[in-house]
Amino acid sequence: MLQKALIPIAVFLVVLIALSFGETVGREVLSWIESITGLVLENFADVYYALHDYVSRHTNKIILALVLTIPISIWLLRNHGESLAKNASQRKIAIVLAIFLGWLGAHRFYLGQIGWGIVYLVIFWLFVPLVVVISLIDAIRYFFMTEEEFRPER
Repeated sequence: MLQKALIPIAVFLVVLIALSFGETVGREVLSWIESITGLVLENFADVYYALHDYVSRHTNKIILALVLTIPISIWLLRNHGESLAKNASQRKIAIVLAIFLGWLGAHRFYLGQIGWGIVYLVIFWLFVPLVVVISLIDAIRYFFMTEEEFRPER
């Protein structure tokens, strides 16, 4: 069930990123990372203002991404729905969460490690690049673990 809910979100993010950074991917991504880390280091209110500013400047791109997300998600669910119904590995989901939302500790919260998730949020508030590196290290660790090695960590 969770996998079926994550597909439209993932499709939306991919389409939105492609529309936003399609022309000059490298330059835009680097400037975006620089602007986000510069804002986040001051306080969480700046993140809200940055997102609000992005939404107000790129409303058309967001609407187009949503419109494209709907048919792509329906097609994926119709053609691959039965494979999604199979139990997905918690390790694989934790890897994806660590890569994309690890800076918020989402993979730790998903695994039931609430204390570690809160530690990630505190590190995020203090120094963003550190928590990004730590979450990528977690993703790499999870990737190279077998399912048996991953289970005791829960």
